[in-house]
Amino acid sequence: MTIQCKICNQRRAKRHCPGADGEICALCCSEGREVTIECPRECPHLREARMHEAKVVLIAEQVLHRDIDVSEDFVRRHEHLVLMLGNTLTRAMEKGKAVDSDAREALEAMIQTYRTAQSGLIYETRPPNRYAADIQDELKQMIDELRKRVEEADSTSSVRDADLLGTLIFLQRLGLQNDNGRRRGRVFYDFLMDHFPAVPA
Repeated sequence: MTIQCKICNQRRAKRHCPGADGEICALCCSEGREVTIECPRECPHLREARMHEAKVVLIAEQVLHRDIDVSEDFVRRHEHLVLMLGNTLTRAMEKGKAVDSDAREALEAMIQTYRTAQSGLIYETRPPNRYAADIQDELKQMIDELRKRVEEADSTSSVRDADLLGTLIFLQRLGLQNDNGRRRGRVFYDFLMDHFPAVPA
């Protein structure tokens, strides 16, 4: 018996789609992947497609906040901070089933908040997107807890805003480099899952 594609109901189904919870054709898989279909990370067809996606090469005009230099030396010196923020971002995206654009929006809101503080003004930028706002809240909570632990351990030490800003910009640039342009794309999320393991307290 021939099984019709669950999405188009015209072509013969060729593969199982966990996102559509049924059998679909190869064309609907290709066209709907991370656009109209929420593709789970473990889908073998998604993983196969990722292997053939072109790598993003950022040109100068695409790099946000170019006036702030985030060097390899900066990342090495603040590796633990990078890991903690990256891990928190990963867990926040997983918790809310957020997509890459939500994460980029949350990071940009936090960067704008810290940049405004550098000018002497206290104003929190909040994204209108609920998913991005939830990610921002998770990151803020982690930063507040980190500041508290550092101060309790040594009252003369603190977590510098400049270091947090540089780390957020580094993560933002990673997000721009890991983007396939699809509306429900989670390339950045998969990158974070692979490269940012859980960090001990």
